[in-house]
Amino acid sequence: MPEPGDGFVDLVDTDSLWDGEMEAFDVGADEVLLLRVDGEIRAYDGACPHQSISLVDGELAGGVLTCSAHEWQFDARTGESINPRGSRLTRHDVRIDESGVIQVRLCSRTRSGAQPAPTEPAQAR
Repeated sequence: MPEPGDGFVDLVDTDSLWDGEMEAFDVGADEVLLLRVDGEIRAYDGACPHQSISLVDGELAGGVLTCSAHEWQFDARTGESINPRGSRLTRHDVRIDESGVIQVRLCSRTRSGAQPAPTEPAQAR
């Protein structure tokens, strides 16, 4: 059972996100991109680091996430950029609770390591 104040926020039931799919959620003031690749669930900032275009409008195919604006590509498993190299998506902590709900905790973008950020209830976009 989740501990109160641990920073995790409920997003969606695991059965609602199929392999090869992605969905965006508003968590407080942040857009979070939730995706499932090879059975693994990942959460990243929802905006491309290039020009802050929403990544949910892009394409997820073969484990590669492609931004719709300028076709920047990222490895969906790691968040590392493929084309061009030298960038990465900010990854957030994910867990599944005992009832099968996917939960996310935002990680700080200003400190090294995964630091919980203040969150509000998540809203599907």
